[in-house]
Amino acid sequence: MDRLFTGVPGLDDVLAGGLPTGQMYLLQGYPGTGKTTVAMQFMLAGVRAGEKSLYITLSEPRKELLASAESHGFDLSQVPIVEFLPDEGALSPDSQYTVFHPAEVELADTVNRLLAEVEKHNPSRLVIDSLSELRLLASDKIRYRRQVVAFKHFLADRGITALFLDDCSTDGDDLQLQSIAHGVILLTRLPRSFGVIRRQLEILKLRGSSFREGTHDFAIVRGGIVVYPRLVASEHENDFPQEHVKSEIAELDAILGGGLNRGTSVLITGPTGVGKSSISLQYAIAAAKRGERAIVYSFDEVLSSTILRAEGLGLDIRHVMGQSHLAMTQVDPAELSPGEFVWQIRKDVEEHDTRFVVIDSLNGFLSAMAGERDLVLQLHELLSFLSQKGVVTIIILTQHGLVGTMNSAVDVSYLADTVILLRYFETGAQIHQAISVLKKRIGQHERTLRELKFSSCGIAVSEPLTNFKGILTGTPEFLDNHVPLESESRV
Repeated sequence: MDRLFTGVPGLDDVLAGGLPTGQMYLLQGYPGTGKTTVAMQFMLAGVRAGEKSLYITLSEPRKELLASAESHGFDLSQVPIVEFLPDEGALSPDSQYTVFHPAEVELADTVNRLLAEVEKHNPSRLVIDSLSELRLLASDKIRYRRQVVAFKHFLADRGITALFLDDCSTDGDDLQLQSIAHGVILLTRLPRSFGVIRRQLEILKLRGSSFREGTHDFAIVRGGIVVYPRLVASEHENDFPQEHVKSEIAELDAILGGGLNRGTSVLITGPTGVGKSSISLQYAIAAAKRGERAIVYSFDEVLSSTILRAEGLGLDIRHVMGQSHLAMTQVDPAELSPGEFVWQIRKDVEEHDTRFVVIDSLNGFLSAMAGERDLVLQLHELLSFLSQKGVVTIIILTQHGLVGTMNSAVDVSYLADTVILLRYFETGAQIHQAISVLKKRIGQHERTLRELKFSSCGIAVSEPLTNFKGILTGTPEFLDNHVPLESESRV
């Protein structure tokens, strides 16, 4: 099946290669969803391919259309534009733009003039913007449907690929219109209480062709619309060596049975300030020192603070960043859709061979999602994709509370291959931090608790805390053979 590239990044991936040629397609969406922008990109893709194109606008004046194109940096000078307007407009003999007056004519007359323009230009690609104007001219729904069906057959006989825009602003029979079209693309807007509007695209139908089902986030940026196809992890299988990824702290690696396994996901959870981000930075910088590319996506902390904190622990973060082995990205959940975030990670892994990813934190990722169920599904596909690429992924989850019973905004522990738990506990009138590994799917791990210590000399992990019980409650009990902690002995 021959296909046409749409010119919209990501949309051809959703369409399994593009739009089948010689068919009529319906692009639906309320005003402001980006239909005209998609149509312009569709036209420009035809220009780049050396195909004849024709843009017929029934609602938006040519001047406004060109201004919109200019805002995206589009050059429509090679796209003939036929303008049907209900106001006065003169036709210049030496101009390629035609002006009609459809306000007082019926649908049949307007359609006949449309056919005449199509025959005159004989395009390979055609855009009609929009069908709502034709619907308003129709005396009844039956006549409107018959005219559209006749127009469809007329275009099909000439092998023209047509894109009909519909802004859903009139009380037409949308299901009837969808049944006529060979394919239907729906653009929607999902307002949020704070931040940018989330935009999604869905292919409702595409006869005789497979496509990527479900909704796909997209963004309108300078240069047009960019679609972020829904990630399907099973499409990205890859071979990689089975090995341990180490942190350069022998005691920390010992708790994990020698280190983190390549191609696994790690959940580090605990209360705020307990050291979750510091542990993840230790692993990321160690990977960068080995020449592997690592990237940290920070939702909760500005990058300058992260760098200063790493330097306070004696980590040479600026050096590895200068060598391009470590990248850090500040993520604003109010300005980013989850689909775009997942696409950024996928692009970074595939284009830069990234081997280590840190998401700090899942709480920030949750803020970008429409609901908890969507978060779990998106996260499952993302972790599966990264695992099949041999990437070590660390996800940080901040729990509510400081000591005793902890609660999480969402339970994703079953998705992770390894779960590392950090806790505060009090002894000797001091606050201490403890680390333990609750789960590791591949290989052995210690079931002990050890103390974490942070200083300008780095991160230190003590021997197993065998002289206490009830550490996870926050108020441990001393055993008879209690040996003071190293930090206690210095008091």
